[in-house]
Amino acid sequence: MSNIRITKQFSFETGHALYGYDGKCKNVHGHSYKLNVTVIGRPITDTSHVKQGMVIDFGDLKKIVKEEVEDVFDHATVFNKNTPHIELAKELKERGHNVILVDYQPTSENMVIDFAKKIQSRLPDTIRLFSLKLQETETSFAEWYASDND
Repeated sequence: MSNIRITKQFSFETGHALYGYDGKCKNVHGHSYKLNVTVIGRPITDTSHVKQGMVIDFGDLKKIVKEEVEDVFDHATVFNKNTPHIELAKELKERGHNVILVDYQPTSENMVIDFAKKIQSRLPDTIRLFSLKLQETETSFAEWYASDND
């Protein structure tokens, strides 16, 4: 049986600021992110299995990404916890805002690496994460491929 790639697209709104950056993105701003998640595996051949013919149920993939990415990052503001933005983050949290403090500069490149680790850890053993594409704007995106990270 052939390996098949399955892709599902997700979207979420997230704010961030890039501390130390030499352009406009040093300011707090937001994006309407699109995340394409592609997994690879073999369709289930067991005729008695309720998911026969599927690599993974799109609903099962949606549950993983929703819990690991969408529910966490949607309408949140992400700051590197090792920057002066920590004071702003504390103030926002005290005012009831959803703030995420991460160990990295919250660029699309670093976010897609973070998402890959989180999603991979939740996939069944028979399915591998093939790639992620995190689109920050209409014309800008970062991609992660398992083959580049072996």
